[in-house]
Amino acid sequence: MDDFVPFGSRIYCEILLLLLVSRGMDFLSTWIATPNMVLEGNPLAKKLGWKWGIPLNLVMCFGFAFWPLPAIVISTTSALVAARNFQSAWLMRSLGEQRYREWHVERVQDTNITLYVFCLLGQTILTGGVGAGVILATSGRQKDEPVALAIGLGIVAYALAVAFYTLLGIVRLRRADKREDARKFLGQPQPR
Repeated sequence: MDDFVPFGSRIYCEILLLLLVSRGMDFLSTWIATPNMVLEGNPLAKKLGWKWGIPLNLVMCFGFAFWPLPAIVISTTSALVAARNFQSAWLMRSLGEQRYREWHVERVQDTNITLYVFCLLGQTILTGGVGAGVILATSGRQKDEPVALAIGLGIVAYALAVAFYTLLGIVRLRRADKREDARKFLGQPQPR
């Protein structure tokens, strides 16, 4: 696969379709799980919202379709994120975004942080290991290597994204807990 493909070529159109479907599934799964973006873990996506996130992602799809290997990495990561979203979207939607968030926060607060982080790292290291295995299994096979490398990197990127955004959420949660404890200690009213 060449580094860049010409606009409108068969490969460009196939890569564009791959990006549109995978990014579309990421958006659809997010919308089903959290239509108001209350549960969105990516602060940038949350800030952009639907109004700016969709057009920006369309531009991204058309741009990355010129560059097949990064497009495959993005598509792989997006498909895995969408699958993870769909896994719990039914529960998020049935409880409602705010109620699910409160329930989830309570579960995290009731869990030993060391156990929580250990399980998160176990999940992400094993997932990343699958990506690394894909990369290593095709190493040296020139015909399959670039695509397999991109798929493997996409799996590793997914594992890193899960670890990063989950840990970011935990850090924010713990900071909020400390602020609330300080307010209680000082006798200040809780903000609404």
